[in-house]
Amino acid sequence: MPIPTSPQAITTLACAGCSAVILVGYLVLRPPLVRATKLWLLMGLGVLPIGVALAGNYHGFEATKKRRFCGSCHVMALHESDAADPASQSLGARHSRNALFGAESCYACHADYGMFGTVVTKAGGLRHVWLYATEYRNVPIDEAKKTIRLRKPFPNGNCMQCHSTRNALFVQRSDHAASLEDVRAGRLGCAGAGCHGLAHPFFASATAAGGETSPRRLASGGGTK
Repeated sequence: MPIPTSPQAITTLACAGCSAVILVGYLVLRPPLVRATKLWLLMGLGVLPIGVALAGNYHGFEATKKRRFCGSCHVMALHESDAADPASQSLGARHSRNALFGAESCYACHADYGMFGTVVTKAGGLRHVWLYATEYRNVPIDEAKKTIRLRKPFPNGNCMQCHSTRNALFVQRSDHAASLEDVRAGRLGCAGAGCHGLAHPFFASATAAGGETSPRRLASGGGTK
């Protein structure tokens, strides 16, 4: 088992350890319930457990942003291995090699970026957990590739967080200039046939699958599920 090194994990363990020491000490020593004892019990039963909950949840949230976490569902294993493959030329792999994305490349591309984007993304991710637990947990990869579909096309707005479409080099390309308004309006997808290709070329796109009419939809175009 790896030794935790993140500040959140260390804080969680420290608060839990101190709380346990206080409670065990009280049960063993049975000191009189004077003011000082009550304050210690308040720390052991209230303040420190709250610290455990806050730091532990934050540490868990940070862990869910890692590409390794996304790949822990076996139906996403192909995506994870492709993203980590230095020889792959898929859109997802090329972005994963960007040092700014690194081990959080899945989250960086799929998260919503509004004011409550982080909360919305993680709340929507519960839909993935539910579908995985109820439909895909024991589904072989070959079958999953036939049935999993994007729920909706990948939103250009996520791409435009980095690729603003206003850089002179971008606009100078004839194909970009010709489709600029459609791209900005979301009528023409960046990640699709005829443009940059599917980010993950293992599963059918939302368009190919007929969008919401596809039989099963686990993957999502963006953070909103």
